[in-house]
Amino acid sequence: MTAVASGRLVRAASLAELREAGRLVVHLDRHTLGLFADGDEVYAVDNRCPHMGFPLHRGTVCDGILTCHWHHARFDLSTGGTFDQFADELRRFPVELDGDAVLVDLSPPDDHAAHQRKRLRDGLEREIPLVLAKATIALLEADPSGVDVFRAGLEFGVGRRGGGWGRGLTTLTCFMNLVPRLVPGERAAALYQGLADVASDSATEPPRFPLDPLPGPAPGAARLAAWFRRFVEVRDGEGAERALVSAVRGGASPQELADMLFAAATDHRYLDSGHTLDFVNKALEALDVAGWDRAEAVLASLAAPLATSERMEEANAWRNPVDLVALLQRAFDELPQALAAGAGERGGWNGRAAVVETILGEEATPMLDALLEALRDGAAEVELASAVCFAAATRIARFPTSNEFADWNTALHTFTFANAVEQGLRRSPSLELLRGVLDAAASVHLDRFLNVPATRLPTPHPGADPAQLLDELPRLLDRQQQVDEAGRLVASYLAAGGPPADLVAALGAALVREDRNFHTIQCVEAAARQNELLTGTDDAALPLIAAARYLAAHATTTRAQRQTFEIARRLHRGERLYEEVL
Repeated sequence: MTAVASGRLVRAASLAELREAGRLVVHLDRHTLGLFADGDEVYAVDNRCPHMGFPLHRGTVCDGILTCHWHHARFDLSTGGTFDQFADELRRFPVELDGDAVLVDLSPPDDHAAHQRKRLRDGLEREIPLVLAKATIALLEADPSGVDVFRAGLEFGVGRRGGGWGRGLTTLTCFMNLVPRLVPGERAAALYQGLADVASDSATEPPRFPLDPLPGPAPGAARLAAWFRRFVEVRDGEGAERALVSAVRGGASPQELADMLFAAATDHRYLDSGHTLDFVNKALEALDVAGWDRAEAVLASLAAPLATSERMEEANAWRNPVDLVALLQRAFDELPQALAAGAGERGGWNGRAAVVETILGEEATPMLDALLEALRDGAAEVELASAVCFAAATRIARFPTSNEFADWNTALHTFTFANAVEQGLRRSPSLELLRGVLDAAASVHLDRFLNVPATRLPTPHPGADPAQLLDELPRLLDRQQQVDEAGRLVASYLAAGGPPADLVAALGAALVREDRNFHTIQCVEAAARQNELLTGTDDAALPLIAAARYLAAHATTTRAQRQTFEIARRLHRGERLYEEVL
């Protein structure tokens, strides 16, 4: 029992009655309290177990420890501390005795947000989804933008995962990019899933031990960039990391750092089926949100993936029956002259449709020639990247369900790689990154068998009601094998004048209903970005058609992650999940 100011005390029960019963449940000012008499001590606690809300008065007290009978979480009654990290600290209410009266203090706890930040860290370290969900919901009330929660997940992932940037951090960043596009009620669910993936991805890795920058004054950014690329070339991850963190500590600008990373990511062809360059882009996007003061830790996590990724010049598909690597190298040699030739024509290029058609054709050499000619005709680097990305999205929009199911991933890798190249060029155009545009086109070419035969693009349903279609979308995705139906719904919605932003929000809500699927998350996020970039053009609908088809192909799941989140949300609202109505 703790001495407290008398003005904050409320009578809870008769001491004699409590000692006779051993425990009582009382309701005071919207609180349900469990009162326990243990020896000479009297305790008042929140009667809802902080794990999942089971009524603690139905538990057992032994030697000062209260054990919940639902999942056997144990709590020290004198402090409220838990011995089981899947639960949480038990909220205690200070008690005083005044004759036969048991008085309790109902004052709110101090610094609730700080406690939730600690619990978020606990959930990440121990990979406890329910803890992550509860902390995320609480922290988004304090910071609806989600940036505080995102930073916590980012810092944990880059500091913990020995293999460097991977799936989990990419998932988290994709969801953070989607958060402003979701309705407020879905934002916590999205960030929770991202955090859960960071925890899962980190749990299977050895710990990370970061390297310090070089001692003394750092060499210039250009020299460090050259060293960085050389170390990546010989697969020396530690050397690459030290050169990179030295550049950050030495004051290299965000653009210089981006150029250094993108150059290394495109020195070899289509690293790790496109994932590596996408990781680089997502790390840069993460810093845009979390702040570039975190650049040293975040960018250092990219050194290992860059150094160890599979290089597609080592893969048979890129060498036989046509040596795409040799064709690409010849095209790279022509890039400087092609750019210079079209320098005076920038802003007047209108050859997008023809280039897309050529990329989707059967032959590699005409495709590369068309891309070079577009540069000579005045196409900007970003315009060319956008055309290639649109061609990659078309592979998904026209993907027939007769293909092997795993081949959805093949088309997805090309699309997300092409999107990352385009976003990188919008950030900092460079000759080195322009090579990625040609790499993406080569991958679209290799994926041509995925459109044999190509599914027709959906014909919009005449007279469709956009509001009804949005209502129908989640019901459609409750059923499997609705790929073409999902594509037609999206086409009909947009053709009927439905706001694209509402459709993106609906697709995002459908996405976070499902259990985490890395590639589906990537697809929806990239499609939303592409749709926005193409606003006002005839091409704007296709990325969302592609995303809806991909999402439908991978729905429905068991939705276990959503069930965990909904339990956390109901607990946060104070709902009685398990206690009797007294």
